[in-house]
Amino acid sequence: MKDSELQAIVARFQVSGTVSEIRPLGEGLINDTYKVVTAEATEPDYVLQRVNHNVFPDVDMVMRNIQAVTDHIRQKLLAAGEDDIERKVLRFIPAREGDKLYIVQDGQYWRLMVFIPNAITKQAVDADSSRDAGRAFGRFQAMLADIPVQLGETIKDFHNMEFRLQQLREVVAQDPVGRVSEPRVQALLREIEARAEDMTKAERMGREGTLPKRVCHCDTKVNNMMFNQEGQVLCVIDLDTVMPNFIFSDYGDFLRTAANEVAEDCSDMQAVRFRMDIFQAFTEGYLSSARSFLLPVEIENLPYATALFPYMQCVRFLWDYLSGDKYWKCQYADHNFVRANNQFHLLKSVEAHYPQMQAFIQQCLN
Repeated sequence: MKDSELQAIVARFQVSGTVSEIRPLGEGLINDTYKVVTAEATEPDYVLQRVNHNVFPDVDMVMRNIQAVTDHIRQKLLAAGEDDIERKVLRFIPAREGDKLYIVQDGQYWRLMVFIPNAITKQAVDADSSRDAGRAFGRFQAMLADIPVQLGETIKDFHNMEFRLQQLREVVAQDPVGRVSEPRVQALLREIEARAEDMTKAERMGREGTLPKRVCHCDTKVNNMMFNQEGQVLCVIDLDTVMPNFIFSDYGDFLRTAANEVAEDCSDMQAVRFRMDIFQAFTEGYLSSARSFLLPVEIENLPYATALFPYMQCVRFLWDYLSGDKYWKCQYADHNFVRANNQFHLLKSVEAHYPQMQAFIQQCLN
């Protein structure tokens, strides 16, 4: 976009200071992000984002969720007497008209937040960063365990296993591109259906009232945390997906990506292995900050959560392969099937580690 257009958008927010420069920031895949630099040393810089309303169709709900969450965390930090609060929770700037935390310009949705100075993100996944992630996301959930408002579901059925299986079964029945009869597809479908009853128990427990929904981040990655220069976690960022869900979402989704020995589209199935060192580090960090509010039923099902997300992603990749590769970008014809097969092999590796996972969780509790 032209600089003058970006300047006009920023001017619609309640900024302080004189804007001297607006430049692209980061390489986000969903939202377009810019750093807004102010001329005065006494004034903050800002981060301007265009929210992708194709991914998040109800931007108003997204921003109401974010406002409720950041306000609640700020109150918790103040009550605890913490210092440097402006770097420990995101602060969004209201619009000049209407005081909402976003504006609409030419059909596009924009928001502005204060830039956190002297902070970094990390990309590397190792035991230390995984332990930090577990501690940070566990604390994030713990601070929001008593939030007094009901958040909206920004992406409907995002981590609903029953819904994902229904999608798969529908495309199997329709077979729009004639791939269902492939022997490798049939073999994978048999494995998926053999586990379907076990893998949908979270939804059943939720209906029975034995498993609560919590406020979850729902996109738990190492690079969704900000660190200070000394390597300590400042805050959790990228809050668009914050919504009610079972705690398994934040726990299992991190391990699905972080604890796979290889990338999720690696075609060498012999190389796909579940890393117990990452599991142990993340679990240790997570329980150190989350066990204060977790119910016994949530803790005892953490190994299930670890298996649930490779299973869910296997189902989703296979659904897209049978649909004709319409959701994920593919580099070659079998890309989605390779992804699905990769996740199934990760699932089998997780299942083989069940006894070790259960023993380690008990060790953490003791």
